[in-house]
Amino acid sequence: MADRGPRKNPPRLTARGAATLGRIVTAAADLMFRQGATATTLDQVVAACGISKSQLYHYFPDKEALIAEVIAMRERLMVSAHKPQLDRVSSMRDLERWRDSLVTGSRERGEPYRCPIGALANELACCCDDARQSLAAVFARWQGLLADGLTRMRESGELDPGADPRELSVAVIAALQGGYLLAETMQDERPLVVALDMAVGHVKSHVRPCAPA
Repeated sequence: MADRGPRKNPPRLTARGAATLGRIVTAAADLMFRQGATATTLDQVVAACGISKSQLYHYFPDKEALIAEVIAMRERLMVSAHKPQLDRVSSMRDLERWRDSLVTGSRERGEPYRCPIGALANELACCCDDARQSLAAVFARWQGLLADGLTRMRESGELDPGADPRELSVAVIAALQGGYLLAETMQDERPLVVALDMAVGHVKSHVRPCAPA
């Protein structure tokens, strides 16, 4: 996708307009999650929303602008889903609870074993630098939330003082994304479980041994 230069600020929305815009982005995000961003057409988004194409263009001048808003929506959803639990991480048990929620979440919702952010990155990072930069920022924020929890573990004395929360958070998120990819390819949650267990085990290797009584 070509860079079309700076984008105009979106028009100020009425409550009805905001609802329409939200419906468009939600429909586009769902289609892109299910079938990919490239395969999703504006005609499909229009049909899913029950609006006219002129209405769509009122809010989004092109598909790139719509993708940008889908990425922003995915970031908001990631933060709302993960921040409350990651904000409570201050021990290995807290980290393991977050790990458990990742494994059971897709299963309980009946969704594909696929990360919405990772799926967009796999598809768009090589062909749209604007999208790549936006997705990199989303991953950086996700890693930051995890690193904050690992920092609390280090400050409490649970992790070794030499442990680097930033590097550990990158390792965990990378393992998570690889686990999602293999789980989706194999249609089996086991690779996701194994990848997360190995990542958590890597963090656990930095846990300080208990002081003798």
